[in-house]
Amino acid sequence: MNYLYIYSSPLGNIHIVCDENSLIGLFFEGQKYFFDTIKGEVIEKKTALTDMVVEWLEHYFKGENPSLDDIPLAPDGSSFRQDVWQILRTIPYGEVRSYKDIALAVAKKREIAQMSFQAVGQAVGHNPISILIPCHRVVGANGSLTGYAGGVERKKKLLELERKKANDHS
Repeated sequence: MNYLYIYSSPLGNIHIVCDENSLIGLFFEGQKYFFDTIKGEVIEKKTALTDMVVEWLEHYFKGENPSLDDIPLAPDGSSFRQDVWQILRTIPYGEVRSYKDIALAVAKKREIAQMSFQAVGQAVGHNPISILIPCHRVVGANGSLTGYAGGVERKKKLLELERKKANDHS
């Protein structure tokens, strides 16, 4: 059984989807690939886990960098996508990495010579747990704000929020 809670964020409604044990989806309303990875029945119900995610989001939108240590994440995807999403989780708060950086990290992890930037871009774009797996921190090689499933304007606002707080502490 999957449980849905809709959180009203400063950037629009966010659909939080958990199963019995883990967060399996966090989608801005209307984003690309909305609910693509969610399998099985979904009922609207607030749970202890959705409460934890809401608390995390509350801190995040206040400009804090909350820890993910207590929130079990279980995004559904191929081993390649899992590798990409794991690397996204290593991008520090307030910083960005290019698709090239991610491709190089995936190639290193997989012990291969190179990795397609386009394949990495697809995996980043299909991330089913927005914000907590920070796909918004991936930019073009020249720093441009390339696509974001939740919309480029939201990506810009998320990065501005993080940069402002990161700069406040430097």
